[in-house]
Amino acid sequence: MMEVLRLTHRIRRDPRLSSHVALTARAFLADKIYYSGDHDAAFESSINNTVNRFGGDFEILYVKDAVKFVQKRKEQGFLIVHLTAYGMRLKDAIQKIKLYKNVLIIVGSERVEPEYYELADYNVSITNQPISEVSALAVFLHEYFDGKELDIKFDNAKIIFNPSRTGKDIIKQENT
Repeated sequence: MMEVLRLTHRIRRDPRLSSHVALTARAFLADKIYYSGDHDAAFESSINNTVNRFGGDFEILYVKDAVKFVQKRKEQGFLIVHLTAYGMRLKDAIQKIKLYKNVLIIVGSERVEPEYYELADYNVSITNQPISEVSALAVFLHEYFDGKELDIKFDNAKIIFNPSRTGKDIIKQENT
């Protein structure tokens, strides 16, 4: 089970970026995304609409207390991976992380509290430079799944983008 926790979603500031984190998590084969901060029904609806149209079993869920949630996941045997510019290099950690089937990836938004660094089994940096949580998540999941997301076909898709060199080729399926 690959899960993502997006910390401190702020309705007035983060709706687009949080949506990009969720869409990236889905497209790069995570099973679920959780988010903390402001509860945002519109955000949830938007992601659920995407899943309904483009397929898959991806879920979005709100957590009120993210620290307690991470502690619980850790007790349940999840490996906790925090993506941060201050962590160890991805290439030094990824093979050890791949040994775990149940992984919770934490990505921040505003300043991340010290508890998350302490709770993490791995604080991982993609570049040791400031980087978007969207790109960090994409690179991490790409490496974890060995690029399998590039060829995946999601079950129950009503809309499929067919690769095309010269424009949009969209396949709409009636009943899936």
